[in-house]
Amino acid sequence: MTRSWWCEHAWLPTGPASGVRVEADAAGRVSAVTVGVRPVEGDVRLDGLVLPGFANAHSHAFHRALRGRTNLDGGTFWTWRDRMYTLADRLDPDSYRELATAVYGEMALAGITCVGEFHYLHHGPGGARYGDPNAMGEALRDAAHAAGIRLTLLDTCYLTGGIDVPLEGVQRRFDDGDAEGWADRVSMMKDDERFRVAAAVHSIRAVPADQLDIVVEAAQDDDGPRPLHVHLSEQPAENEACLQVYGCTPTALLAEHGVLGSATTAVHATHLTDGDITMLGDSTTTVCVCPTTERDLADGIGPARALRDAGSPLALGSDQHVVVDMLAESRGLEMHERLRSGHRGRFTVGELVDALAPAGHAALGWNDAGKIEVGALCDLVALRLDSLRTAGALPSQAPLVAAGGDVHAVVASGRTVVADGRHVRLEPDGERSIARLLAAAVNRAWGDH
Repeated sequence: MTRSWWCEHAWLPTGPASGVRVEADAAGRVSAVTVGVRPVEGDVRLDGLVLPGFANAHSHAFHRALRGRTNLDGGTFWTWRDRMYTLADRLDPDSYRELATAVYGEMALAGITCVGEFHYLHHGPGGARYGDPNAMGEALRDAAHAAGIRLTLLDTCYLTGGIDVPLEGVQRRFDDGDAEGWADRVSMMKDDERFRVAAAVHSIRAVPADQLDIVVEAAQDDDGPRPLHVHLSEQPAENEACLQVYGCTPTALLAEHGVLGSATTAVHATHLTDGDITMLGDSTTTVCVCPTTERDLADGIGPARALRDAGSPLALGSDQHVVVDMLAESRGLEMHERLRSGHRGRFTVGELVDALAPAGHAALGWNDAGKIEVGALCDLVALRLDSLRTAGALPSQAPLVAAGGDVHAVVASGRTVVADGRHVRLEPDGERSIARLLAAAVNRAWGDH
C-alpha cells in the first residue's frame, strides 16, 4: 500500500523546494519524491514547510518533572543535581512509564520522530533488582511505542559517584557492580522495529578508566559498533578532577581507551582545550549540543563551530527538557555562536537542519532516517508558515524563526502521529490532552495530589 503527502514546501537534501509529493511504501520508507507538482486525489496535504523528522539525540525523560521546580533558590549544576536525585529516588517502572509516555508525546507534538534516551535509572531503591533487571528500560520502550516515535535506549554504565568516590544513596539505583555486570544486563534487551539498544558511559567521573575498554567492547556487535554516548567536559570541575587523577583531559582519557570514533557521541563538550577539539574532530566523534539545558544550568557555551570545522558532526538534544523544542535547540546553536564570536550567520540554515535531522539520527544508529529522499524512513514534520512567529518568513529561513508550537503534522516511519496539532494516539478525541497527562505524571512522580 502506497501513501502520499503533498508538501507546499519541503526541505530536501538539496534544500527547500515547492510543490513536493512524497510517497511511502508499506514498510514506511520513502518510495518516490516528485518536485513541482500539484496535489492529486489521495494526497494528504501538508501546508507550510515540511522538514525531515527531528532527532532528539540526548534525553533524560524523568528530568521533565523538574521543569518549573528548581529555579527559586538559584544555585549551580551541582545543587540542581541534588534535586534531580530526589526525584530519581521516587520513580518505579509504572510511574516511569506514565511520565515517559507523556514526555515522548510532548516530543512528538514538537516534531521529534526519534529520541536517544540516556538511561541510568536501572534498579529499585537501594539498588535492589527488579524481577526483570531491565524493567525500567522496558518501561521506556513501552512509552515510546505508545507515543509513536522511535527510541534508541542509550543504556548507561554508571559505577562511581566521582573519580574514586563510591556510589551512595539514590546513586545505588544506577549501579551494576562493574562494566561486565552492566554489559550482561544490557545484553538481555532486544531490538524491535522502532527500538534499538545502544550504550553510554555516563562520564569519566562515573566509569573508572579500567572499565572503559569493557564498555567499548560491549558496544560492538556482528554488524559493527553500536552508538556509544558519553557526557564530556560539561563542568570545569570534571576536567580538574581528571587532570589531577589521570594527568590528562577527559577527552584524552577517552581517546586513550578507544571510546572516541564515528559511532561515538560526546554530549555537551563545553569546556575543551584546542587539543581536545582536534582529537574529537580527527576521530569524527559526533558532538551533541543541548543549548537550552546548558543555558538553564549555567554550564557555559561550547566551541560548536570549531568542533564542526575540525570534523565533528553536530547533533542536538533537549537533555533535561527545560523546553521540548528542537527548533529552539538549533536556533540556540547559532545564537550561542553569535554571542561567542560577535558575528551572525555562524551556521547556515542547512547546517542547522543537518543537526536537527540526519546527524542526530545517525548518532542514534538510524542512518536511514533524517532526509526526505528515496529509501529513507518516511519522517515528515510540517511547520505552519502563517503563525505569529512565521508569518512573512521565507521557507528557506523559517527554521530560524519557527517554534515547536508551529508543528501541525508529524509522520514517523510512514505513520501519522500528529494531525492538526493533535497527537492522534494520546489525544484521539481532543480531550485527553498531553498537558493533562504530563501534569498527572509529574504530580504522581513527586507524590503531589
